[in-house]
Parts: sequence; C-alpha cells; structure tokens
Amino acid sequence: MAILFDWYELPEPKDKQREEKILHPRIRLNGSTTTDELRRRIQERSSLSETDVSAVLDALSHVMGEDLAEGRQVHLNGIGYFRPALTSTEPVTAATKRKTTKIKLKGIKFRADQALKNEIGSIKAKPLGLNEHSQKLSDEEIDKRLTNYFSTHQFLTRSDFQSLCGMMRSTAQLQIRRLRDEGKLENAGKLNQPIYVPGSGYYIVNK
Repeated sequence: MAILFDWYELPEPKDKQREEKILHPRIRLNGSTTTDELRRRIQERSSLSETDVSAVLDALSHVMGEDLAEGRQVHLNGIGYFRPALTSTEPVTAATKRKTTKIKLKGIKFRADQALKNEIGSIKAKPLGLNEHSQKLSDEEIDKRLTNYFSTHQFLTRSDFQSLCGMMRSTAQLQIRRLRDEGKLENAGKLNQPIYVPGSGYYIVNK
C-alpha cells in the first residue's frame, strides 16, 4: 500500500510571490483505526486478553491525564512525548485582571520517538494528481461519495469529509454547513465536537 497525497500551494503576499509557485505535499488520510481494532491487534501480538488490553488502555488514559493536568510531559517509550498546551480565552494584557481565569487547555502536543518513525520506515507515496485547491465536486458527486461512505461507516467527522472529498478545511466546513441546512447531515455530537450522521431519508444504500 502507498500513502496517497496531493499537492497544494501556500498563499503568499503579493510582494513575495514567485514566478513559479512552490507546491507542498498533503496526505490524503486512508480512513482511521478504532480502539477496538487496536485492542484486537495488540491482543494478537501479546499474551494479554482483549479485556486486559482494554483495562491497560483505560488506565493509561487516566494516568496520562493526571500527569498532563499537573503540567508534566509524558513519555511513552517507543511512541513519543505528550505535553499540554495552553491558550487564552480572550486577549490578555499586563493590565488584565484575574489573568489566570482567562486560560484554558488548547490541546495535547505530540512529538514522535525515533523508534516509532522507524516502524513506519521508508514510505511509498502515490500522487493523486496536481490539485492546487479543493476539488470542485458537484452536489450530486458529494452525495454519491457520502452514500458510499455511510454504507460502511456510522458517523462522519469534518476531517473524514475533508479527506473523502479532497477539500481544504474551510471548503469542507462550508459544504458541511450546506448539507446540515439541507437536512442531509445532522450533528449527533457536541457543539464543539461535532459528529455527523445522515439526516432522515438520506444516504441510504438501496439493496
């Protein structure tokens, strides 16, 4: 198997634009691996039962969360380093009062160990063709791809939609908003963590 990718351009200021634009490779994600699949494959490579693997993964999540909440960096040997990153909820200046109440968790940063990179080894990359911008798909083509997708998947994330349709993030968000307005997609998750499912009567495979 090869890693699929396409090319895109980074926008440049007019005073720095080159005669020949620089292209950058962008991976096209090949689906995702669930915890259930990881648990099964780990069990096959060890003497642990799937229940034991589940218990270890659950305990690992809790222990890592406790240490990250204390501002510690967590290192999993052979995997990499995890550390918390912060951001402010609003612009903060030296004169801002109660600055500590303006802080929230931005996310968890990750830096891979060399051992993990070695597991990947030399990659085989297959270009999907020169694509400077998001693919220009018709509404009908998007519907066909979603019908095919939901025939094997229960839900869809923004990144899934982005990969499925070969779109930039901003274009994918606009299309998802359109599909929600038309009732074709519904958010079954949280407002800030949306998970999309087909709207009533849409994306059903006729057998």
